[in-house]
Amino acid sequence: MLIFLEVSPAFSFLGDEMLEFNKWFFVQLINFLVLIILLNRILFKPLLNLFKERGDRIKNALDSARAMEKEKEEMLRMMNTRFLEAKNQAKTVFENLKREGMTLQKELIEEAQKSAAEMSSKAREDLNAEVKKAKGALRREVEAFSKKIVEKLIGV
Repeated sequence: MLIFLEVSPAFSFLGDEMLEFNKWFFVQLINFLVLIILLNRILFKPLLNLFKERGDRIKNALDSARAMEKEKEEMLRMMNTRFLEAKNQAKTVFENLKREGMTLQKELIEEAQKSAAEMSSKAREDLNAEVKKAKGALRREVEAFSKKIVEKLIGV
C-alpha cells in the first residue's frame, strides 16, 4: 500500500517529488510504538517509581531531620530553663545559708559577750567580796594592833 503525500514546495527537500510510505514504514511505526510501550512498562515506569520513592525517602529524611532539629531545640530550651532554675535555687540556698550563718555568728558573738560580761561581773563581785573580807581582816588586825600599842603605851 502506498500513500502519497504532497509536500508543499516551501518544505520540499527533494524538489517536486512526492513522499512515499510503503509497508516498512508502518512496520517500523508499529515497531516503534511497541518499543515505546515496552520501554514505558519495563524501564520508564520503574525508573519513575524509583525516582518517586527516592524523592519520598529524601522528603521523609528531611522531615525527620527537621523534627529532630525541633526536638533538639526544645530539649536545649528545657535544659537551659532547668539550668537557670537550678542556678537560681542554688543561689537562694546559698543566700539562706549565708543569712543563717550570719545569724548564728551574731548569736555566738552575743553569747560570748554575755558570757564575758557575766564572768567580768562575777569576778568583780568576787573581788569586791575579797576586798571586803580583806578590809574586815585588816580592820580587826589594825584594832588588835592598836590595842597592843595602847597597852604598851599605857603599860599595862
